[in-house]
Amino acid sequence: MFSLSTSLQPQVTVQLSHLINALHSLKGSVSSNTSVNHKLRENASEQDLKCTEPSLTLQDLGLTDLGVSQLDELVQKLLPCVTQQESLSQLRTVPNIWRTSHLSSDSFFHNRHGFSRMGGVTPVFSKQNKSPLQTLSTDLKYLPLMVPNRGFKTLKSRTRRLQRGFEDSGGFTPSEGFTPSFMKGFLTRDKGRDVETLDKLLKNKNIPDGQYDAFKTGFAEGFVRAQALTQRTQESLRRTRLILLVLLLVGLYGLSKTPFLSGLDSAVDPVQVKNVTFEHVKGVEEAKNELQEVVEFLRNPQKFTVLGGKLPKGILLVGAPGTGKTLLARAVAGEADVPFYYASGSEFDEMFVGVGASRIRNLFREAKANAPCVIFIDELDSVGGKRIESPMHPYSRQTINQLLAEMDGFKPNEGVIIIGATNFPEALDNALIRPGRFDMQVTVPRPDVKGRTEILIWYLKKIKVDSAVEAEIIARGTVGFSGAELENLVNQAALKAAVDGKDMVTMKELEFSKDKILMGPERRSAQIDKRNKEITAYHESGHAIIAYYTKDAMPINKATIMPRGPTLGHVSMLPENDRWSETRSQLLAQMDVSMGGRVAEELIFGSENITSGASSDFDSATKIAKMMVTRFGMSEKLGVMTYADLTKQSPETQAAIEREVRILLKDSYDRAKVILKSRSKEHKNLAQALLQYETLDAKEIQLVLEGKPLGSR
Repeated sequence: MFSLSTSLQPQVTVQLSHLINALHSLKGSVSSNTSVNHKLRENASEQDLKCTEPSLTLQDLGLTDLGVSQLDELVQKLLPCVTQQESLSQLRTVPNIWRTSHLSSDSFFHNRHGFSRMGGVTPVFSKQNKSPLQTLSTDLKYLPLMVPNRGFKTLKSRTRRLQRGFEDSGGFTPSEGFTPSFMKGFLTRDKGRDVETLDKLLKNKNIPDGQYDAFKTGFAEGFVRAQALTQRTQESLRRTRLILLVLLLVGLYGLSKTPFLSGLDSAVDPVQVKNVTFEHVKGVEEAKNELQEVVEFLRNPQKFTVLGGKLPKGILLVGAPGTGKTLLARAVAGEADVPFYYASGSEFDEMFVGVGASRIRNLFREAKANAPCVIFIDELDSVGGKRIESPMHPYSRQTINQLLAEMDGFKPNEGVIIIGATNFPEALDNALIRPGRFDMQVTVPRPDVKGRTEILIWYLKKIKVDSAVEAEIIARGTVGFSGAELENLVNQAALKAAVDGKDMVTMKELEFSKDKILMGPERRSAQIDKRNKEITAYHESGHAIIAYYTKDAMPINKATIMPRGPTLGHVSMLPENDRWSETRSQLLAQMDVSMGGRVAEELIFGSENITSGASSDFDSATKIAKMMVTRFGMSEKLGVMTYADLTKQSPETQAAIEREVRILLKDSYDRAKVILKSRSKEHKNLAQALLQYETLDAKEIQLVLEGKPLGSR
């Protein structure tokens, strides 16, 4: 803004551009030079015509009384006068002269390199139209140097270029040779494809007039179908999004329930075990008697605390798998009628750090709230194993440390008894099995013959069984069976009776089930020729003859030539009672029975026709002879000395042990040969009976050896 004061008019304040326009229009109206008027009209650009600034005349400014000479004088006062003959150096010395702050060429190329590219070619973004100030300055003979001039335009949208006059309304397309490739997309992005009307499309396709209606109908039907398809697609997409959203919410809900997010598990509920008592536990009387004290503690704790005694904190049940450790723990809770909390050791082993310890805390918190109660941790070695330093599992000790603190830590847990069960007590941490944590250690052994009989009777009551079944005979033939294995034996017998279509289980099914568990299923599909079958019959008869006529041998239970597992036949022995120790004569008798098979083959078929079927017999006989010499002290030459590791003995000692073992085996072989030679008739009769019947029990073997007929079978 600037102020203009004259004596003719009062002070008026206007914009500089308004004054220039007014002076320009006045000079054009009073000038008699038509060429100047023509030049002004040519230089008037479309931008000048479209200028949005208001046009002001001298009348509007109050300068109507000024003439041309006065106007020139006014302009000279307002604008500095510089002629074309004045040099640039003179121009710089003139005071109050407008100076150019920056002089720019018409193109980027000229600015950068100092010369034009392909003279005469108009740059792409050069500004062709001069501003009103440039036009006025040129008409008034002012140098273009006086006005800041930029000959090129930076990149803008096409709409703004049209507004500023850098493109014509018809659309300016730069030359291919002068347009950078990266600008083409920007220059053409505003250009959209013209939408054709349906009538124009019909004309372009040269469709006859008579088919216009059919084409429009088809077009409408296609449009409607496309719209319906689009709607179905959108609905399907919405349903898919809804399903994914529901699945996401369900997944997040599931994650919120995991220990990783929730930290602690939900409340632990006790197991109802009122229907399990010590009456359901058979074959482990000693363990039941020890646990009876714990039951009394839980029933009447004042009876013991009045004397200053404390309730035991932990009881560790140790025994082989299937001996009834879990059943004993349930019986304790059932007898005492207290809540019973069950947990497996593997439940505390998780991939997330701290989850096992949190579950221990949660379990004991619930138990303390319902004391007195019983917590049973099965497979305790899984959570209470020895603590070791392992860089692979730096947090593996948190769970057992929490268990140790809960059992005997700073906070008491009165009224809570922990019963742990394991079949691998060597793996437990020493801090866990000390007094104050697991105060009692109860061994649950495999049942003896009396215990096995009780267990069999208990399970036989649950099925339909023949009255002639003798559980004691089955118990004598199942030495080393646990309670779980005896239950499985009874179940297998019931399945066998159902397959055979019988109404009840007999001794035959029980014996079949026992042999199946001990030696494997029968191989009735095995094709055995007559020669091998005869050799097998005499081989098994040799074992039976030696066992029957040897004083200290075990009684025979059954002889068969039916293939089972890897064997073609076998003779099972039935001890009258469980043997806790064996005498020298009993060990020698077992060796003699083992030698009976090979001796029988040699006597009947000759030394050239002996078979490899006696390999397992020799293994058992050699094992017994070596134990007699090296562990039992039953050798006169080596004395009562044990030789645990033969590799650490001197060569002389090893040779002496080998000689003694050979002597024992040789004597056993000779004794078996003497018996079979003297009982050749009985041997032959028993082999023929086996070839005819395949399987003979103890009574039938006795009848054959006594020369009595078997009768109908």
